[in-house]
Amino acid sequence: MTDLHDLELLLDSKVPILVIESFEEPRVLEMITGIAIKRTLPIFTWSVTEGLCRLGFGADTDAVDTPDPTNVLKAIKKATQPGLYVLCDFHPYLRDEPVNVRLLREIAMHHHRLGHTVVLLSHALDLPGEVKRYSARFELSMPTEEQLMHLVREEASNWSRTRSGRPVRSDSETFKRLVKNLKGLTIGDARQLVRGAIYDDGVISESDIPELNKAKFSLMDMESVLSFQYDTARFSEVGGLNRLKEWLAQRQRSFQENTGDLDSPKGIMLLGVQGSGKSLAAKAVAGMWSLPLLRLDFGALYNKFYGETERNLREALKMADTMSPCVLWLDEIEKGISTGSDDSGISSRVLGTLLTWMAERKSQVFIVATSNDISQLPPELVRKGRLDEIFFVDLPNSQVRQEIFRIHLEKRSQDPSHFVLEHLANISDGFSGAEIEQVVVSALYRVSASDSELTMSALETAIRETNPLSVVMAERVQQLRLWARERCVFADD
Repeated sequence: MTDLHDLELLLDSKVPILVIESFEEPRVLEMITGIAIKRTLPIFTWSVTEGLCRLGFGADTDAVDTPDPTNVLKAIKKATQPGLYVLCDFHPYLRDEPVNVRLLREIAMHHHRLGHTVVLLSHALDLPGEVKRYSARFELSMPTEEQLMHLVREEASNWSRTRSGRPVRSDSETFKRLVKNLKGLTIGDARQLVRGAIYDDGVISESDIPELNKAKFSLMDMESVLSFQYDTARFSEVGGLNRLKEWLAQRQRSFQENTGDLDSPKGIMLLGVQGSGKSLAAKAVAGMWSLPLLRLDFGALYNKFYGETERNLREALKMADTMSPCVLWLDEIEKGISTGSDDSGISSRVLGTLLTWMAERKSQVFIVATSNDISQLPPELVRKGRLDEIFFVDLPNSQVRQEIFRIHLEKRSQDPSHFVLEHLANISDGFSGAEIEQVVVSALYRVSASDSELTMSALETAIRETNPLSVVMAERVQQLRLWARERCVFADD
């Protein structure tokens, strides 16, 4: 059913108060005006700047001090002819305003006699309890993929006309990804972002996708709950993890096309030693699939929203649904839902909220949960069906350590061929990827202080001076590796 049909049904049900939360005020007013004209129903709009104005047809309303919110409610209550009244951005005048709340309630209670329908149109509106029972909510549907595709083509044609017919350049794969990443936006917001992608150079390229996702995240004002990870790593920046890479490559098409022939992948758990590359792998999933990456830090969620954790988790998950298709990174998930927590039941309620969303969601949100200690997680979260697989990210072997040294040397403008990577890998046995990176950083600081070039000797010294976690916490690391051997898929060969 269309939005117009649904709105007509609500009006036919004689609801006294209709709440519409939307940024698309012109679109809503156009729909309501069309319905009113079709039914020869008087329609009025009110705003604090314009006062009460009649739309469509007929004479103006009686002269009253209509910019005043209290007076406009009195005028509606006094009017004897049934009408449709759209009050724009009225939400501030219902907060701690008992007179306005009472007037709105009286209009609603006498709907059978007055016949008025009051439409409260705002970007966000939470009705007081006194009038909530007299109301219904209407939500505009988001544009379909077909509508968004038409919009992109329309904007491309507009740009071409202003450039003497020069066409907008793009390949079909990038074009499809751009359209998919516009989902969840209104027509107006989507048009704004498409223009930003096209109008600078007339090209829709791979580099436009991260910029568009960042702008989309900003438009939706999500930063209070989630963080947007702009620089998502490619798997070329991740040493090893060959089994994980192969697993993701096999499922990429199924997730992105979502044809229904196969169940869409749900997500994975990355378990491992601290510094082993779990976070980098989470970023790389989004980079490999060209998807926006949203990071939810459970530790920060508890600290920042103490006492409101469950509500804010629901808000975060709803936002992830809106941003889909995307990757949702649940960082150090054990901090939020660990078993045995003495927190007055908050962890249990958070777990219930998360499990319900995981079971019922229809959106294309791929979960990447990272954990340092799976023993703290409840079994109902880690069982098959909730997530597709649990991967153990172990300490890198000799070959992977060579690759990690090469990556971090190149990243810092050093030529790996000037160093014996096999020797560096052999003497750094037990080092995690993060510890190898710090070896390179430490050695560079050392030679920079003496204004000299990076040498093998400097790297060897940095390795000798580092006590890796596998030595400092040897028993705990060994226990984790033994536990994972029978229960997880190792991310590397």
